[in-house]
Amino acid sequence: MTAISAGDTAWMLTSTALVLLMTIPGLAVFYGGMVRKHNVLATVMQSFTTACLVAVIWTIAGYTLAFGDGNEYVGDLSRMMLSNTKMNEAFTLGTGSGAVAMTIPESLYMMYQMTFAIITPALIAGAFCDRIKFSAMLVFMGLWSIVVYAPI
Repeated sequence: MTAISAGDTAWMLTSTALVLLMTIPGLAVFYGGMVRKHNVLATVMQSFTTACLVAVIWTIAGYTLAFGDGNEYVGDLSRMMLSNTKMNEAFTLGTGSGAVAMTIPESLYMMYQMTFAIITPALIAGAFCDRIKFSAMLVFMGLWSIVVYAPI
């Protein structure tokens, strides 16, 4: 088993924070500047709510569907709601000959991957800002996160 590296962990924490900053204030303000002034708040809320929704979905089921020990297309449900994850120790990603020993905690790896799961639908929201109902957007983003993003 590989030990946790302080340098790798610090860099991954920094990278996680930078990707999250690209999403919540970055994309929200960028897309807010592209719409009419009476729709800025709605556009900013679409980005923020998408980030919140996808973070919850990723924690409950997305991480296990993406990185669980399933088949080559989709993971199993062994890490549903982050059960069986190593929160404070190094872990091995994958099984068999393709396994990779990581030098960061699995909880940090989960958060880093979650930031990309968050930014992807937030980018999609820019394609239909001002043109979709808020509830329809939430349903679409939730289904897209589970059906399309997590298995990839």
